[in-house]
Amino acid sequence: MKLNFFGAAREVTGSCHLVETGDVRFLVDCGMFQGGREAAERNREKFPFDPVLIDFVLVTHAHIDHSGLLPKLVKAGYSGPIYATDATADLLTVMLLDSAHIQEEDARRRQRHGRKKVLPPIYTLEDAESCLEQVNRVHYDHKMSPNRSVECRFVDAGHILGSAIIEVWVTEGERVIKIVFSGDLGQPGRPILRDPTPVRHADVLVIESTYGDRMHKDLGPTLDEFVNAINDTRNGNVIIPAFAVGRTQEILYYLHHLTRQGRLHDLNIFVDSPMATAATEITRKHLALFDEEAKKLVEWRTTSSDTPRLHFVGSAQESMALNEVRSGVVIISASGMCTAGRIKHHLKHNLDDPNHTILITGFQAQGTLGRRLVDGAKQVRIFGEEIRVRARLLTLGGFSAHADQAALLQWLDGFEKPPAKTFVVHGEEQAALAFSREIAARGDWDVVVPTRGQQHAV
Repeated sequence: MKLNFFGAAREVTGSCHLVETGDVRFLVDCGMFQGGREAAERNREKFPFDPVLIDFVLVTHAHIDHSGLLPKLVKAGYSGPIYATDATADLLTVMLLDSAHIQEEDARRRQRHGRKKVLPPIYTLEDAESCLEQVNRVHYDHKMSPNRSVECRFVDAGHILGSAIIEVWVTEGERVIKIVFSGDLGQPGRPILRDPTPVRHADVLVIESTYGDRMHKDLGPTLDEFVNAINDTRNGNVIIPAFAVGRTQEILYYLHHLTRQGRLHDLNIFVDSPMATAATEITRKHLALFDEEAKKLVEWRTTSSDTPRLHFVGSAQESMALNEVRSGVVIISASGMCTAGRIKHHLKHNLDDPNHTILITGFQAQGTLGRRLVDGAKQVRIFGEEIRVRARLLTLGGFSAHADQAALLQWLDGFEKPPAKTFVVHGEEQAALAFSREIAARGDWDVVVPTRGQQHAV
């Protein structure tokens, strides 16, 4: 059996792993690369495999760096099933259509501005809709057989709604090999979602390492900073770039939780992302996946009169009107890395004013606008215009939906014995290598940090 790594290898985005035997070829994830011009060019490259020959696809979760090239895969000839949990299937309906819409709008905008060479979208709304017709829903904890030589089980990864660790049993000749794909693992003890499911056995493990070289700040101090940042912004707005799926709902949770505790007051919150709005509705639909504290907070929201004012912004006109508001609002908008969407407009209109606060609450990949802001840029280019960075910029390190190094190692402690081979993926090179050393130091762990395009026999 061969395992091929075509993305998220010594980098965070573009997750795509191909498993092939003499009988079957299947993908785990098919994500977009994110992080500037080079990533955009890579998303346009031909797949390094023939999509027509793929038997099926397994999707760990809906984030676009794990799912965003599925419509391109279908457009290139893939006609088989795409398996995902119920909640992930619901979220893909939102994420993939939104991705296609952004690409179409970007092409139209470039044409309007008279660009000589306007590249077509990687895929269109029609392509995304065709892809969604191939999505098959699976339930957590139930074994299913996508192929006569393969069995799978999706278990809760605790990262975002519907996220899964995927256990795969592949029969090859006389032997059965169990491969476990961690997907993105959540930080235990966080609100809304349950903790990642322990896994006891694997012959081969593919594990993420986004924060494999560091620990998150404790949640308590992070919430203190969060409260202070909002309360100290008296004559301006608080702008929060947030991933539409997962982070937006977590931020809303804390804004309500801290109001319930009396630490925040009279909040006027605008969620300005159609995708985040839809994702929030889907999150409410899957209340059964919530932890107990989140269920209690939902009940408080429905029965109390002292809750934050919460608005979901729909039209582009409503979004543009927010740019005229100079103080007193909290605006949560996508994308989380500030690469596309309405957040870029809010940054354009708020970055140059020291009265405003920009709160960065999630991972920022290399090459993104969010990363440039975190790295201290004094001036950034947005929609072709140079914008001075004069607003107060705060990075809150304790909100991550990814497990930190300690939590990743804790999850590994659940294995009764080390897998025969462990591959460390989905981390920038420094993080992946550091995490691999931590694993290897435990003894009896055979650890590899693959590079993009590498193939390994297992």
